Amino acid sequence: MIEGGMVAGRCSHCRRAARREWGLNEVGKGRKGSMAMEQGGSCVRRGGLPRLWLDLAGGFGGLVALVALASSTLALPLAAAWAAGAVLLAIAALIRHFWSDPRRGLGPANRVTLVRALLVALLAGMLAAPAWVDAHPVQVAALAALALLLDGVDGWVARRWRCESDFGARFDMELDAFLILVLCVHLLAMDKAGPWVLAIGAMRYVFVAAMRPWPWLERPLRESRRRKLVCVWQVACLLLCLLPAIGGALATALLVLALALLAWSFAVDVRWLYHTRPQS
Repeated sequence: MIEGGMVAGRCSHCRRAARREWGLNEVGKGRKGSMAMEQGGSCVRRGGLPRLWLDLAGGFGGLVALVALASSTLALPLAAAWAAGAVLLAIAALIRHFWSDPRRGLGPANRVTLVRALLVALLAGMLAAPAWVDAHPVQVAALAALALLLDGVDGWVARRWRCESDFGARFDMELDAFLILVLCVHLLAMDKAGPWVLAIGAMRYVFVAAMRPWPWLERPLRESRRRKLVCVWQVACLLLCLLPAIGGALATALLVLALALLAWSFAVDVRWLYHTRPQS
């Protein structure tokens, strides 16, 4: 579940990981499950291509299959396909940059997140074909819903295989934040809302940028039911407003309320972080 632009329990404004490196090892320090990771297929490949490259190649293969399906059944424009490929290439470059050893594979949980990345890349690529999006709003909403439904699967796989890691948490978190931003851009492109809707997706990035001058924002927050409820409303509003039946004043009201609740939630947490900050 996404919470304020991040996974539930790893909220965008409550995770120290927002400024932490992406985790240089698949199995974090003090975490159990290194043997489970090897059994899960992330050990070093003997000969041939490094396992990381094989995982990324599989990701591009999956995107090609998705694009081919959408092109044959829904006449997805070539511009959207190329844009989706460019987005996935950027994601792959970031994975390679932050992954410590390309000879090791991503592991089962991160592979599930990579599948979600294919869907998000395709959603982002569709922005290059606004006329097509206007003609297929239900399909866009269904793809977004599928990406959100898979959000909890990677966490379950990580717990099941005991392969949780800082990298996996950050990968999942950043993908969630990007998905929220992409959905906001879609709503803007559909004329469901004005440019102000981008604040819903951008607020998390503004918060992270503010951590540099104010390091006390990095500290973890306590669990909060309020934060989770705001998250649920935010995601539900974005998905609902993608549907053709929701528009005009109703879409504006839903999105304004989502933005107001999100801003209030951030303000509550920032206030708590400020008043409990270490005194130098």
